[in-house]
Amino acid sequence: MCGRPAPIAAAPVRPHRAAYLWRMTLPVHGPQLLDRGVRFSVWAPAQERLAVRVAGEERPLAREDGGWWSGVVREAKLGDRYQLVLPDGRALPDPASRRQPDGVHGPSQVWDARRYAWRHAFPGLPLEELAFYELHVGTFTPEGTLDAAAARLRDLVDLGVTCVELLPVQPFPGNRNWGYDGVSLHAVHEGYGGPEALQRFVDQAHALGLAVCLDVVYNHLGPEGNYLSVWAPYFTDRHKSPWGDGVNYDGPDAGPVRAYVLQAALQWVRDFRVDALRLDAVHAIPDDSPRHLVGALSDAVRAFADGSGRRIHVVAESDLEDRKVVDPPPGGWGCAAMWADDFHHAVHALLTGERGAFYQDFGGMAPLARALAEGFAFQGEPSRFRKKPWGTDTRGLAPSQFVFSLQNHDQVGNRPAGERLAALVPGEALFPLAALLLLGPGLPLLFMGEEYGEERPFLYFTSHGDPALAKAVSEGRKAEHLAEAGAGGVPDPQDEDTFRRSILAHRRDGRHGELWRHHRELLRIRRRHAAALGQRWPEVAVDGTSLALRRPGLEVEVNLGPSPAGGLPAWGWRVREG
Repeated sequence: MCGRPAPIAAAPVRPHRAAYLWRMTLPVHGPQLLDRGVRFSVWAPAQERLAVRVAGEERPLAREDGGWWSGVVREAKLGDRYQLVLPDGRALPDPASRRQPDGVHGPSQVWDARRYAWRHAFPGLPLEELAFYELHVGTFTPEGTLDAAAARLRDLVDLGVTCVELLPVQPFPGNRNWGYDGVSLHAVHEGYGGPEALQRFVDQAHALGLAVCLDVVYNHLGPEGNYLSVWAPYFTDRHKSPWGDGVNYDGPDAGPVRAYVLQAALQWVRDFRVDALRLDAVHAIPDDSPRHLVGALSDAVRAFADGSGRRIHVVAESDLEDRKVVDPPPGGWGCAAMWADDFHHAVHALLTGERGAFYQDFGGMAPLARALAEGFAFQGEPSRFRKKPWGTDTRGLAPSQFVFSLQNHDQVGNRPAGERLAALVPGEALFPLAALLLLGPGLPLLFMGEEYGEERPFLYFTSHGDPALAKAVSEGRKAEHLAEAGAGGVPDPQDEDTFRRSILAHRRDGRHGELWRHHRELLRIRRRHAAALGQRWPEVAVDGTSLALRRPGLEVEVNLGPSPAGGLPAWGWRVREG
């Protein structure tokens, strides 16, 4: 039996004043609509001259201190398309464009978030009440738009989730992408409906009492339509990432780079009123600054939330298994919560028998029991996969500071055939697994379709317009997964059919309906115990393939095996309240 007492409440976290100095000392990146005209501001120390082409004319911009270029064009107005013109005659989109109506290579457009008339005020939700539903806009509905997704939000309310998490919506090349190849970090992909559609989506979610979390990517930019290096040292070879040179967050000229990202992050919570940001792969954000970018971003969002009276959370996807992600400053980054993959890996290895890559560190009930009782399965012990000690102690951390999932876009989509759990384990196993996730510790995350056992895959898909890049992506994906692909081969990411196969079926018939109702009932129970689930780790007992999670007011027992164990039938579960 293992378990930990409730954590000691942490002292209130005060943001570091240094995190906001950029707001006082640097111009705003991008266009600003004035009472008459538009002010254009671009950080471009790499250029000797710069002009803006707008309202039928080309106007020179004035050079200012620090490599900034700016100017006011009185004839420019809302809705005008514009381009920045280099000395060699090339015309490119604004790196801080608020709208890209013609794609990542086309002109930018003057847009004003303030024109939207919000209908519903929403204060946000306490952290412990969040139950996430991860949703990819392009495959959630046949239409693949934010408006079509908004029309289905009532189904999610009926299910009982409380926070819709959108995969990245920033512009990407073509019309098919997961969103992690995004550029123009201040804009919204036009194929999804553009920025006003995102405002309508959030407004509709708030009308129904749903919070909205937006996935944002600040560890790299996509390879197509990314012109940042033309303007300034946004990247540096001092650091490397899985995508090449790291983003320049810590060099002597990094101030405007940090401002560019912090400004982009804050606009989502200010202009689009999202209630949470999920930071993609923070372990791939190299930064040797006194205050790491993730910490500065958490500080900035917290300060805005305090000033607006709203609850806004920063959640980090982290492969570090390191408590510094959620520990308060000055030692920690101060995020509200972090993804904790040990739970997923332990469940997956136990039920599928897979032992490749990171799964070699898992298997059996012990890693799962420790993840459920303490958050991390590794807390400094040697890892065979990492070839070194891994993880940190979690004492004093609350369950609500961890996000647990059985499936997510990465763990499903990075498989060669994109199989969901329903295709890998017996259908009966999905019932106790749902109980373990939704009534266990941590904030639960459902991947779209999981609630009814979606059988269609979620595959990796792209629609790059650059022929050489498209070929490299297709061949690279095939080479990466050829050994494990099996008879079906590796679906071509550039093939439109790969995308079409990933669109949800939204089934409620037969066993699908039974599983959906099971999830709904579990989420209803969770709502009644949200505060306790968020603050107190359970005592976890193991008996063969059965697990019992015990805490005051709620006991959950599951059997994760095909034979009776722990007084439960094969794949059985039991919930006791009171």
